[in-house]
Amino acid sequence: MALTRVLMQLRPIAASLRRHKVATLLIVLQVALTLAVASNALFIVVTRVVHVSRATGTDEAHLFAIRNAWTEGQNAAQIDANIRADLASLRQVPGVRDAFSSHAYPLEGEGALAAGVKLTPEQTTRPTLASIYHADEHAIGTFGTSLIAGRNFSADEIGTIGPNDTARPATVIITRSLADRLFPEGAALGKTVYPSDKPATIIGILDNLQSTYSFTRTLDNDTVLFPARWVDPDGVVYLVRTQGTDLKPVIAASLKALQERGGIRLIDPDTGVETIAQARERAYATDRSVATLLAIVCSLLLLATAGGIVGLSSFWVSQRRKQIGIRRSLGATSGDILRYFHAENFLIVTAGVVLGIGLAFLANIGLMSVFPLPAMPLFVPVLGALLLWLLGQLAVWGPARYAAKVSPVVAIRTA
Repeated sequence: MALTRVLMQLRPIAASLRRHKVATLLIVLQVALTLAVASNALFIVVTRVVHVSRATGTDEAHLFAIRNAWTEGQNAAQIDANIRADLASLRQVPGVRDAFSSHAYPLEGEGALAAGVKLTPEQTTRPTLASIYHADEHAIGTFGTSLIAGRNFSADEIGTIGPNDTARPATVIITRSLADRLFPEGAALGKTVYPSDKPATIIGILDNLQSTYSFTRTLDNDTVLFPARWVDPDGVVYLVRTQGTDLKPVIAASLKALQERGGIRLIDPDTGVETIAQARERAYATDRSVATLLAIVCSLLLLATAGGIVGLSSFWVSQRRKQIGIRRSLGATSGDILRYFHAENFLIVTAGVVLGIGLAFLANIGLMSVFPLPAMPLFVPVLGALLLWLLGQLAVWGPARYAAKVSPVVAIRTA
């Protein structure tokens, strides 16, 4: 019955809107632009939230890194001996669960090494790009990740690699993500790959391990472990996993243990130590700021649109007091007046939504050509449309309720 009454009012509503073309068009355009901007902004917010929520695959709460620089004049053999001695000392520190050396760590943001992994040496198609960590038999336990297939490195497989070395190991451990890319049919374990011009056998598959970079998904979890200590005259990174979550005393004890073997190293007192939790905060600070700013802009835009609807509805109510009074004197109930204004608002917002969905996808295509964004799925502007319909109905509720309370006699007398 109520629906029938609403349908009967569509013709007079359309006639009324035609008499207020400019005001109606302005609200339609405002709704359309709001939907286009808010849909894309909220989509970016969601992608940022998903981006910063990615797991590194490590035991972040118990893991910290020490960036250790070497004093000048040490050769590769001395550096390798220092690394062995340092790791032996770190593993004896109370509260330390395990430690190993590498050139970088997840979310560090620099120092990344990458390799194009081929399936055959003659492969002419673009190889799969993967991030590299140098690791020993303690690396998996220190990271806190887990093997889902195969085995860990053995001590006799661990060699040394320097920045200018061309030698590459004969065995590697890769992440599940990389295994699925290289061998989508499965069974990557035991297969031969070419992370260089030398073959390497996949002896283990990790559940997950993120690259050093946070701003791209290209490398993300496609990671290779090389069985080697990174012997670089510039320095090395010690990854340390603790037994408890109170890292401060363990960090202090670890630095003391290293400094007792002083004269061979330099550790920056301000930036030389970073927990993985701190690395996450630093790496995603910009993403969080962008998401927060866009969420605020969307909220203000929606409020501005709601304010426009309230203002226009209030203006039209004041203009139609005589019309409302006549309708009430002819038998229209308060419910009829309420339904009239809600239906009128629904039609205006619907016109804006139809136009706005088209504009939203055009804006998304434009943003994709400038920024590394995925295509926006249809449900995003549809959810935005539902929000605008709800917002429109809430915004018009006050003016419509006021109009429904107008006395017929007073309305006709004062109009």
